[in-house]
Amino acid sequence: MFSIGDFARHGRVSVRMLRHYDAIGLLRPASVDPHSGYRGYTAAQLSRLNRVVALKDLGFTLEQVASIIDEKVGIDELRGMLRLRHAELRNQLVADQARLAAVEARLRSIETEGAMPIHDVQVKKVPPVRVAEVSGVAAGFEPASITPVINPLYEELFWHLKAAGVEPVGPMIAYYEDAPDGGVLVHATCPVNVDAVEGATVVDLPGIERAATIVHHGAMNNVLSTIQTLATWIEENGHTSAGYNREVYLECTGDLNTWVTELQEPLK
Repeated sequence: MFSIGDFARHGRVSVRMLRHYDAIGLLRPASVDPHSGYRGYTAAQLSRLNRVVALKDLGFTLEQVASIIDEKVGIDELRGMLRLRHAELRNQLVADQARLAAVEARLRSIETEGAMPIHDVQVKKVPPVRVAEVSGVAAGFEPASITPVINPLYEELFWHLKAAGVEPVGPMIAYYEDAPDGGVLVHATCPVNVDAVEGATVVDLPGIERAATIVHHGAMNNVLSTIQTLATWIEENGHTSAGYNREVYLECTGDLNTWVTELQEPLK
């Protein structure tokens, strides 16, 4: 039999928490001394404690925890519930991190207003190129929506290229279109010198007669200030945008902060 203090140490919880669990009937002590009121616990009760803490840490209320445990849920069913809740929380974490990154990008854009030299923008002709591509739909064009879509697309594309024994012949290019049912159609591509790649689509990506271009240094989650510098230049120089910009990943290995990406925005 363990004292409440010893049981708390073995269970890695506080004595106060054990007292609370006792008060609400979630984890009663195995015995209570009628004279001193001291609580005693057994090692077998660690199993119930582990379930209580795991379920609580995964976001279930204590009322829900009591209901789940008292219904004598089997170990396999409990494991499945925990895995499902774990996945939900992980997805929520990813979404929260994306929102945080978007807020930070907006703040950086505000802090660097006017700091990026717009003379770095160049107008040039972009030649056509044959590419292998895979595509998907993002909810919007902000980095927080694009990144979770485009990263898996490139993983898929490179898997198909490797399986086909095809080597890219140039830097990766991402381009975008309006999706038929809303959102943004994301195309992850690599230049190739073949006519077909199983699992991917080979297309001739048209050239751009006049593109306003600027080089972005760093992770694409931080691209907002570069995009807005480009927009400012386009307006100040009397041009009109003709659609989504392309992204040419000139350097995209290692630390994301060392990436170099050229943005190419078509002009009317």
